[in-house]
Amino acid sequence: MADSSTYRRRLPAESERSAGSDSPVERRTSIDAELVERCYRKAKAKRWRVPEATFATALEMSSAKAFASGEPDSGELSRYLESLHLEDLALACACASGDGTAWDHFVLQMRPGLYRAADAIDPSGGARELADSLYGELFGVDEQGSTRPSLLKYFHGRSSLATWLRAVLSQRFVDRIRVTKRVEPLPEELPAMTPFEAIDAECPKYVEFLRTALEQAMAKLEPRDRLRLGLYYAQQLTLAEAGRILKEHEATVSRQLARTRARVREDVEAKLRASGLSGDEVARCFECASKDPRNMNLEEMLGARKEFAQDRSI
Repeated sequence: MADSSTYRRRLPAESERSAGSDSPVERRTSIDAELVERCYRKAKAKRWRVPEATFATALEMSSAKAFASGEPDSGELSRYLESLHLEDLALACACASGDGTAWDHFVLQMRPGLYRAADAIDPSGGARELADSLYGELFGVDEQGSTRPSLLKYFHGRSSLATWLRAVLSQRFVDRIRVTKRVEPLPEELPAMTPFEAIDAECPKYVEFLRTALEQAMAKLEPRDRLRLGLYYAQQLTLAEAGRILKEHEATVSRQLARTRARVREDVEAKLRASGLSGDEVARCFECASKDPRNMNLEEMLGARKEFAQDRSI
């Protein structure tokens, strides 16, 4: 049990700033150690090796969100915290901390429901891609492969983890529709332009920089990491299908893909900067490649078909 009788926390910036001030105001909330310990036991957090202090922080964040307008009394706070989905909150804490066993359990339990939700949102299968990409954010990797805080840190336990995931997926789908609707076709009277001309006359140069750096980064990967990328991205297998070939659990495939993407991104950025490009120019490389990816043949870079044929017996 923690030594202190209370736990200190910082309220979210949007709810704690004084008028006319940009500095967050630190407050103390009365979550005593006995209440934290009671919630900790109820959550069975020891199962996932979640430190009590980490779980206390999650409780504090949840209460800060729920009582943003004022400090609750001890009775209100106790009733609120003990009404939470505490076992789900403990699992989220463990996954956000990178616990492999917890992550395997999370994927095994949550993936079927998330896929059902994706199919309900878009019966054509378009939302399944969003469901898969969501795991990178949950693990703490963004779409570009950069590390970031896990999305699970925003789960506060007020709903079940499955319900929260469906809500996040729905929001991602709505966001994608909004982005798509903002992209309008050019009027017919405008002169026809190739994608590169429409973007920037220098884009081919930046794409070539990125292609070269990416090829070098891919070549440095361990064969198994390269094969995993090839199966998932070049061969477009599902995580489960790739896992069967590699004899890995699909959660392990997801986790390793996220780590490899982050490593490749860091390596590529380092190579681009070493070639003399500024930070803005490095960003332009990725921007240009995302708008016209024709020269980014991952199958060729990964030697996917060749490695797939050689390593089927893994």
